[in-house]
Amino acid sequence: MDVKLFFQAIIKYMVGVILTGALLFVPAGSLEYWNAWLLMGLLFIPMFIAGIILMVKKPELLKKRLDAKEKVATQKIVVFLSGLMFIAGFVTAGLNYRYNWIEIPNAVVIAASIIFVISYVLYGEVLRENQYLSRTIEVQKNQKVIDTGLYGIVRHPMYGSTILLFLMMPLILGSIISFVIFLVYPIIIAKRIKNEEEILEKELEGYKEYKEKVKYKVIPFIW
Repeated sequence: MDVKLFFQAIIKYMVGVILTGALLFVPAGSLEYWNAWLLMGLLFIPMFIAGIILMVKKPELLKKRLDAKEKVATQKIVVFLSGLMFIAGFVTAGLNYRYNWIEIPNAVVIAASIIFVISYVLYGEVLRENQYLSRTIEVQKNQKVIDTGLYGIVRHPMYGSTILLFLMMPLILGSIISFVIFLVYPIIIAKRIKNEEEILEKELEGYKEYKEKVKYKVIPFIW
């Protein structure tokens, strides 16, 4: 086992847990915000399990997923805007709980939780199918075009799964106002995809042909 990678993963995991908890519970003014506990459980328990699996079976992929330093200016903007979205959305959800602005029925929360779990499974399948998945936009050494499985349906199944994941988060948190904030994400990710495909067309052999074969980016028959 790569000890350095292990500690890097654990530290980033714990920072994520603490930061998410702070963004939710501090504005909520209470640890009784059960929606926040539900989201953190749905988010971080599978993440921990997936991290262990990657550490054992695909440490190189885990290393790529932990590297979030974008080199392209456009992608730096995308990451910055995504960060602002999360901060604004989570803080608003906490405030929504504290001041009881707008309540969402528990049935919606449960439905969103189910969709979230399904989206997480899809995300895991994408990780299984594509060993070249990196947090940053880059063409890696010996990288090949993946055109089977989910990649045979849409060109960016990872972004499709993250859109579902992120749009379900505010509903799990019980905040329709936060949901409106998170609607910015598909717009942000569209900008990322546009820039990513420009880079892949220039640097990854066979990607132009792949675009002709698989017509849709994220949603079959729509986008």
